Amino acid sequence: MPSTLRETADKCCKQVYIGSAVLPRPLFIADFDDEVDKDDCDSSNTDERPKIKCATILTVKPEESTSNNTRYAQVLSSEFNSVVIEHHLKWGPLVHSLPGPNGFDNPPTTHLGAYDFRHVDTMLDWAVENNMHIKGHVLVWHVTSPPFLEDMTPQQVRNAVKQHIFTTMNYFKDRIKMWDVVNESLASDGSLVENVFYRKMGPDYIETCFRWAHEADPTAFLIYNDNKVEGCGYNCDEDSTTTRRCKTKAPLQAKADGFYNLLKDLVDKGVPIHGAGMQAHFNAGGVKHQRPPTPSMVKRQINRIGKLGLKVNISEMDVRLSKLETTDEKIRDIAQTEIYQGILTAALSEPSFDGIWLWGFTDRHTWVKNFYYDDSPLIFDENYNRKAAYDGVKAALESICPGRQTTPYKYLESDYDEDGNEWGHLWMPPEPDDVENDEGKDTTKQGTPDWEQPKD
Repeated sequence: MPSTLRETADKCCKQVYIGSAVLPRPLFIADFDDEVDKDDCDSSNTDERPKIKCATILTVKPEESTSNNTRYAQVLSSEFNSVVIEHHLKWGPLVHSLPGPNGFDNPPTTHLGAYDFRHVDTMLDWAVENNMHIKGHVLVWHVTSPPFLEDMTPQQVRNAVKQHIFTTMNYFKDRIKMWDVVNESLASDGSLVENVFYRKMGPDYIETCFRWAHEADPTAFLIYNDNKVEGCGYNCDEDSTTTRRCKTKAPLQAKADGFYNLLKDLVDKGVPIHGAGMQAHFNAGGVKHQRPPTPSMVKRQINRIGKLGLKVNISEMDVRLSKLETTDEKIRDIAQTEIYQGILTAALSEPSFDGIWLWGFTDRHTWVKNFYYDDSPLIFDENYNRKAAYDGVKAALESICPGRQTTPYKYLESDYDEDGNEWGHLWMPPEPDDVENDEGKDTTKQGTPDWEQPKD
């Protein structure tokens, strides 16, 4: 049998992207220690916003780049056939903060038209040399856009967004043919958040951005990406044993419906959109809106999106464990493995599903530690050893390999098995009594990212 995820994907019955987000410093600098002095990190953050550790955001000066054969690079190129740039390709970093066109030793610029592509260039060139597919992330996201957009007139913002899309896509046209165009435009109730683009350009800004992206590169594959939209529930009755065979409601069902409705509206209007990305940042110990969807919920969501004629991918997957009440490492491994394997097996069973991108692959370099709390959400540990969750991802890929003799996954159509055991029953915490009244905490319509909202 194939020994790596990349080799396993090559054996699948259809083309599947198995990818990871990538960071420049561990890619090029050997033996980097995550626990560096925070004073050396991004100085643009305020006390109200968590600092970003250097492992995630610190730039790589040309004289520091010593090797492209680090352990991080070796595992990445052997295990994955695709990469996505985790942070440095977003609009703000390109023109404002990482380090910005004024160089390494100067403060962030306020000159909108100047771009610094150095860090992205080095990562993309490495990926091309290693025969890896590349997904661009992301052209339009209010959270990582230049802050001075707020001070511009509506027409200036419109001009700036168009210029950014054309500048970025044209620069990378030969290397990036797949783009997340717009990211996280939906509030928890499924409506559009009132971000800077909504306020300055109007509620049709998403359609406009996709049309501009298609105009910039008519051959590019264009994707809309969002979070907490992975599960679709449905109503069902009690069976003869009074055991419920499915759940009536997915976590944040309203947002999942809003995601589908947004995609359907774009398709109905003839907007050049080709794919949908569902992030899959999961919390194994979460309840209410933080509860992971079941595999059958994910399968149903992908199925109805696929019927729109769109491809679907899991775009930013990781599985947090810190909020599980148990300290039993065996149970924690089971929880993480079951989420990775169950969700991805269900996704891969749908014809429209074509890709998995993990948001990092080793616990040594994960955004979760920077924005949430100490955790181990990925499939390799801090020493680049494969975890049980790795085997879960591999088993999911193997489920669509020809000649694979395995028992069909039992939670694809129902949340309960034939013995009445609920998916996740060994580890999933019970829901609180008021679960039906909870649709998430972001009620401001401002699209506040999860890490800036109160923690459960």
